[in-house]
Amino acid sequence: MTTPSALERPTGVPFPRRLTARLVLIPALALSFLPPRRIRAVLHLVCRGATPATAAQAKNARDAMCAVSLRCAGPKGCLPRSLGAALLCRLGGSWPTWCTGVRVVPPFTAHAWVEVDGRPVDEGVPDDYFTRLITVSPGSRPRR
Repeated sequence: MTTPSALERPTGVPFPRRLTARLVLIPALALSFLPPRRIRAVLHLVCRGATPATAAQAKNARDAMCAVSLRCAGPKGCLPRSLGAALLCRLGGSWPTWCTGVRVVPPFTAHAWVEVDGRPVDEGVPDDYFTRLITVSPGSRPRR
């Protein structure tokens, strides 16, 4: 996949940001064990009142999650990484669009990511590389 390996973990993340990311990692991991419907419902509650995140805010949050967790930095850590990045942005008052979906080219692979203005943040792939199945964006309403 297109995620960084443990050897390519981001450096230069300030200590307070790493500490906050470690605290966010716990609920992100817990959320990752829930079914998609529950994850979406929880995220809709959490993102209420948030302003849209900038690309820099989302990238900084994603980098912080990868810096503190080998799981998040690994190729199978996309779900806790994306959840943690979204929650970390929310602590700052903003919210990126949280997405889950699949690759449009074979082989079939599910993926979770955050995006800003319709562009995946730091995924290293073209904007149309994934098909979105579930999104939670700032100001969106939960489906019933």
